[in-house]
Amino acid sequence: METMLDNLSDNEFISICVGDARLHRADLWQTHIDYEICLHTNSMCFRKKTSCVRRRYSEFVWLRHCLEQNALIIVLPKLPPRNPFFRMRNTEQVMQRMKGLQEFLESVVQTPLFLSDSRLHLFLQSDLSTAKIDACACGKTRYTVAEAIQRSSCGYISRLEDKASCDSDCESSSSSGLGLSMDTSVRGFGVTLVQYRSGGQTCKLKADEGGLGSLKKTAAVPTTTPATPLD
Repeated sequence: METMLDNLSDNEFISICVGDARLHRADLWQTHIDYEICLHTNSMCFRKKTSCVRRRYSEFVWLRHCLEQNALIIVLPKLPPRNPFFRMRNTEQVMQRMKGLQEFLESVVQTPLFLSDSRLHLFLQSDLSTAKIDACACGKTRYTVAEAIQRSSCGYISRLEDKASCDSDCESSSSSGLGLSMDTSVRGFGVTLVQYRSGGQTCKLKADEGGLGSLKKTAAVPTTTPATPLD
């Protein structure tokens, strides 16, 4: 019996990949970068065998703090350090951070104690914010952990929250035409798209074969001082 269980354990795998860094600009001064976390596994510990979510660096810091509370004598792996001079245009910085975040998660999911923490599973396989992850893990939401994981990508969770609280007077800056937002994605080594939305108009910058160093302007873009990305 023990041999059978050992063989089953040996055949299990948990594969995690962190990549596709994207810069999001909420307005002229506030920006942040997030990263795609793709998970593929056959482990019985996970409800979904494949998933992709996006998380920012500050959320990784939050996760490490949560796991540290239950770590007991286990030494938690470190995250890549904060860098006040971090820039999306610096490909080496971006790649090093993604590598460090991936190594952190790979180490965490190999520790059985951490796999028993529902906050880790919600972090990896749901699109809930850290505050909602805490609430869900404590049973303070209208949905269970299993529902948040299984149905996070189909709008089910949003509909449940809308039933509890609906604010119809709230509009996004992009829908009012008064705001400006930008999405930049890095796949591997190059920026693939920079898109501005301002005053109802869309302006795009697209990278050619030269990658980061040579962006072609396809429409007029407001000239602003670039904001420093927040983690």
